[in-house]
Amino acid sequence: MSNEKEVQEASRTFYRALNQMVNGDPEELKAIWSHSNQVSTMHPVGGREIGWDEVWNTWDQVAQVSSDGKVELQDQFICASNDLAYEIGFENAEFKVAGTKTEGHVRVTNIYRKEGGSWKIVHHHTDVVPAMVEVVSKLQESHHEH
Repeated sequence: MSNEKEVQEASRTFYRALNQMVNGDPEELKAIWSHSNQVSTMHPVGGREIGWDEVWNTWDQVAQVSSDGKVELQDQFICASNDLAYEIGFENAEFKVAGTKTEGHVRVTNIYRKEGGSWKIVHHHTDVVPAMVEVVSKLQESHHEH
């Protein structure tokens, strides 16, 4: 199987896991992500996370308040070498965050690295979605009030 085909399969696994996460279950993300201290994310709510602990923490926190979700990747383009690959595309996401419906239609870049014979995601980066930033900041405000 070509590296592009293998990365395409890893991408399908990542997006299956993302769909479970926006429905409250982040566990599947653990298998497709590298757990190194070099992994990173730049989510649609802004900021950046570096290292597996920070990255996992964001997925776990979002999952705890997410429901009724769906994430789809469109116009996928993959470029792969022997052990490093990237994909770009457009991500359409809609889900409820603490009961508030939110959606985003963003450009996305995912970077994969081959580790121990299988492709793992090492970086996920989307455009910022102001509506998602707003929902999360309201959530943080109400959390701090309690």
